[in-house]
Amino acid sequence: KPAEEGSALVLPLTVKGRPAGVIEVRRARGGFAERDRWLLQSLAAQLSMSLENARLYRQIDVLFRQYMPESVATALIADPTQAALGGATREISVMFADLRGFTSLSERLPPPELVAILNRYYGAASQVVLAQGGTIDKFMGDAMMALFNAPSQQPDHALRACRAALAMQRAIAPIAAEAPDMPRFGIGVNTGDALVGNIGSEAIRNFTAIGDTVNLASRLQTRAEGGQVLINASTYAQVRDHVEAKPLGKIQVKGKEALVEVFLLLSTQ
Repeated sequence: KPAEEGSALVLPLTVKGRPAGVIEVRRARGGFAERDRWLLQSLAAQLSMSLENARLYRQIDVLFRQYMPESVATALIADPTQAALGGATREISVMFADLRGFTSLSERLPPPELVAILNRYYGAASQVVLAQGGTIDKFMGDAMMALFNAPSQQPDHALRACRAALAMQRAIAPIAAEAPDMPRFGIGVNTGDALVGNIGSEAIRNFTAIGDTVNLASRLQTRAEGGQVLINASTYAQVRDHVEAKPLGKIQVKGKEALVEVFLLLSTQ
């Protein structure tokens, strides 16, 4: 209940029934008329509701950003119309990473330990991908997919993808060094046109990229050994002045009739 002391009126602000603050109103002369009391009580109730809504918004915002890439969440909050189904063709760089040796590890360890190990690897990998402005598209068991130049424009997306891939290998090195059988990432990076946008249905959808560029990045990943980063000729063409890479020649990859020129990425400037 509001408490009146002389010419001061104090009204509580609450959030979920708990005190969250007070409004204190003072009058130089005289007391508060009943109409004034009613208006101030109404104001206190409205402010309490605003505080509760702000608390709920923060909770939803945190959960929202945990279940989708930060860049996508930010774009959707700024312009909700971007959530519409559909997409557009644009040049992107795609990175696929898979933990080599994780299957054999999963046969020996109980699920809680496996999840803990995956979270450590993904925690280290995610930080460096995000630091390069990448969009983590999805986690798929012991594999992950990241996009560069989507949804944010990044003219140097190929170089960002290469830097992120090598940084991932460095970031998980201390984890992989803990035991001889700890897995390491095999990574593939490819650059080219893809359909980028919201794919799914009216009920549920996913911001992603589809097309041959994505498929080839996945195929390159399957050919990379643990600790390696493989890039194809289109990526190398955009980063050749900023990287050290070893030509591996042309190789056959699943789903491709023509041979694919591949480079082993060693370092970036």
